[in-house]
Amino acid sequence: MYNNNEKEQEEIFSKVLRAGRRTYFFDVRETKASDYYLTITESKKFTNDDGTFHYKKHKIYLYKEDFTDFSTILAEMVDFIIKERGEEVISDRHQKNYNKDKNLDSAGVFGNNFTDLNFEDI
Repeated sequence: MYNNNEKEQEEIFSKVLRAGRRTYFFDVRETKASDYYLTITESKKFTNDDGTFHYKKHKIYLYKEDFTDFSTILAEMVDFIIKERGEEVISDRHQKNYNKDKNLDSAGVFGNNFTDLNFEDI
């Protein structure tokens, strides 16, 4: 398809990684010169006060000439983190089933986590 005399950028090959409120899209695309490059998009879901939601997206364009250096540094960073902190996820909010407010029940309503006190107990 052509739009304004330019070839539309279609995904050649794609993968999706869902990670809690974040989703990562890995897409191989084609340049105008018919070469391939990679886009990595992070999409994060935010909920508004009125219950509606929106997404914020950040995109990285990675070209073949940078693949080797990028993958080398990425592997080095991952190895460093695992060596220093291990593979165990420490923060609950990075778990896939994380509920931001642990006082909310499954319906999103505050539960009763209070202790009943009588004035005689004080």
